[in-house]
Amino acid sequence: MDAQHNSPPTEKDIEFFLCSFVELSGAPKAKLVPATHRDEMQHEGAGFAGFAAGDLNQGPHDSDIVSIPDFNSLAVLPWRKNVAWIPGNLHVNGQPWPCCPRTILCHSLRALRDEGYRLNVGVEPEFMLLKRNDHGRYLPWDPLDTAGKPCYDLRALYRNLDFMTTLLRYMQELGWDPYASDHEDANCQFEINWTYSDALTSADRHTFFKWMVRTIAEQHGLWATFMPKPFAHLTGNGCHFHLSLADEETGKNLFLDEKAEFGLSDLGRRFMAGVLHHAPSLCAFTSPLVNSYKRLVPGTPRSGATWAPIYITYGPANRTQMIRLPGPGRIENRAIDGAANPYLSMAALLAAGLDGIEHKMDPGPANTGNLYDYSESELAQRGIRILPMSLREALHHLQGDIVLKHALGEDFVSYYIQVKDEEWRQYQRTVSEWEIDRYLMTF
Repeated sequence: MDAQHNSPPTEKDIEFFLCSFVELSGAPKAKLVPATHRDEMQHEGAGFAGFAAGDLNQGPHDSDIVSIPDFNSLAVLPWRKNVAWIPGNLHVNGQPWPCCPRTILCHSLRALRDEGYRLNVGVEPEFMLLKRNDHGRYLPWDPLDTAGKPCYDLRALYRNLDFMTTLLRYMQELGWDPYASDHEDANCQFEINWTYSDALTSADRHTFFKWMVRTIAEQHGLWATFMPKPFAHLTGNGCHFHLSLADEETGKNLFLDEKAEFGLSDLGRRFMAGVLHHAPSLCAFTSPLVNSYKRLVPGTPRSGATWAPIYITYGPANRTQMIRLPGPGRIENRAIDGAANPYLSMAALLAAGLDGIEHKMDPGPANTGNLYDYSESELAQRGIRILPMSLREALHHLQGDIVLKHALGEDFVSYYIQVKDEEWRQYQRTVSEWEIDRYLMTF
């Protein structure tokens, strides 16, 4: 039934709560709690065996983690109105757990409020709709979606109209104010945009959005993936973040200066300079997988452009670089991909930007050219740095980044690097189909 014809659900209509949190990767975990135990959950939280819940720096011998729900972020499931999802912050033995991604962001935002600022973030998540074939492989589900340049393709978008309009209606019902959706640059790839919010709200909504997209996809017999680079010949899944600082009391956009170049204030330029300065170590959070660096590569997929940056530059409405200035009063970081944990990514970006403000960093001149066309000598002549080419390289930069370590917690960053190092080692030990095809019969 169309949600527009129903009265909005109230908390008295909720019979069950999904008391939720995310672990290091951003994957949501939850317990289903009956509403008859709402008060107990609100004050005491829901307990979990941390070692079983993912990467949270817990062993099987440790005390349980407890998720204390944040009822300010409660979201009633539009497709099941007697159930509500509530994200929470993790505690152990009554104390905030330093390896809880949401807690890390909350801590950063509290310190930011003390300085009189609020971080606003808008996200642009891209995803692909896939279906498993007879050989057990996942491929783009629509056999008619085969165009070499499928971006904005009306026919392909229309064939997915039921899926997309369902998502849009749900987002409207949740109050997110979605304003656009489109078929993206890869076959069976889509994006939905909704109005920006404060950083914590955006991180919560981003987490819920990814789960909601997958849930609706499963109801259609499909699988939705936000994997950065599922197919070598197609454009990958990015998740661009639009960032600005506002005055905490008045809400005034402090990045906006209509008289300045590109409409970006001095404060905004310094924040941007900090993000550019810390870009190599930021990638450990914003491009967190081995697979991420198969998206951040030179060269072109079938459509003719990767739409992913590899150069640490900025410029107006220029999609070939890391930071784009799409309009006055905000910056867009294009290096972030669909696997990024929004809580950790926002906390790290905030720390980098504030470092730029504190040290009055200068981002240098803007780039207006097509960076995909620059030769290596031109890049060197202009002093243009390149983003890390592997997860291992990004972790190396993070290891030496004192600012990000201090902001996110040295113990947490050490644990994060440990987990990601192990991911890199497992990748290095894996024999790929490419290696077998190339070498088995040759040597």
